[in-house]
Amino acid sequence: MMVWRLLRPDAKQVWDDSVVKTLLSRYWDIMNEKRIAKYLIAKRIDAKIELNEDISRLWSVHEKIRKSFRNTIKRIDNGELEFESMDTPKVSYLDLKSEIAQRMLEDCIFCERRCRVNRSQGEKGTWCKLDGQARVSSAFLHHGEEAPLVPSGTIFFTSCNFCCVFCQNYDISQIYPENGVEISPEKLASMARNLKREGARNINYVGGDPTPNLHVIVESLKYNNLNVTQLWNSNLYCSEETMKILLDTCDVWLPDLKYYENDHAKELSKVPNYWAVVSRNHKMAYDHGGLDHGEMIIRHLVMPNHVECCTKPILEWIAENVPKALVNIMAQYRPTHLVGRNKQYSSINRRPTSAEMDKTYKLADELGIIWRPVS
Repeated sequence: MMVWRLLRPDAKQVWDDSVVKTLLSRYWDIMNEKRIAKYLIAKRIDAKIELNEDISRLWSVHEKIRKSFRNTIKRIDNGELEFESMDTPKVSYLDLKSEIAQRMLEDCIFCERRCRVNRSQGEKGTWCKLDGQARVSSAFLHHGEEAPLVPSGTIFFTSCNFCCVFCQNYDISQIYPENGVEISPEKLASMARNLKREGARNINYVGGDPTPNLHVIVESLKYNNLNVTQLWNSNLYCSEETMKILLDTCDVWLPDLKYYENDHAKELSKVPNYWAVVSRNHKMAYDHGGLDHGEMIIRHLVMPNHVECCTKPILEWIAENVPKALVNIMAQYRPTHLVGRNKQYSSINRRPTSAEMDKTYKLADELGIIWRPVS
């Protein structure tokens, strides 16, 4: 049984909510040592391939295993397959994922900008400005996340594939992406172990955004055997290939869903084709849960003058497409970074009003969205 080392009473009380415990049941069981984190299961599945094969062959084997992985989780969770009885293979499914991620780095398509530079040879991503080295700004027990996640073993990577004009972490995500401490997979694994020992309920990869660091994050899992939830905290503007790597290693998703209108995403975060990419990835995470749904807490930041154009259709989409996702309806928006200094962004140069928030909460209730326990 877990030891409660909490600063926030709601982080314990939230688990008295039967709906939360049902929607995050696998996460709850991992915390209580009743189920096994996905990445540990991936380490026991024999890939039956040499890692020097052509990338197309690696992907072919990966996809074959991926299609059966959900059933493997169900068998282990239901007691039909004993995890401890599974041998550790010469080349595991996790090894295969790590190798594919390293190959992707040579022609980088981690995110949907698909700049295709060879980051493994020192070239820097067009937007992330990172070469093959991952950089961490900080790592600590975070007590400010959503109640079910606290305390969260949060690892902040520098850089991002977005350029949000209102970013509150712009110093590490945009201005100084080369800052932070260079981190090897082994060192990242050590950070995760330390955070777990300190009482972390999960290992929370965030930033900036973790996507440009996919190769280091996945490889780090090879050096750990902690039965701890892996949490992907991201704008989720990653490629479909990246999603396929993550699906069987991440246990809980903490994605942003910011915009419904692509023009707004382009203007305010400098990203094209936002809705098609991010809604696709939310569906992939939700549909590949191992049980009847992926375990998710979607973050939606309510922005001034964007309730009708973005918030309303986003909540309607969530209700129809990912109805068992928890939703954090966030009122934390504040004008920062470029917003207050550029008249171009005058429409968002204020906090959301109480009327805008009340309208959002009312709509969420009408749609049956489960937001109160995590907002």
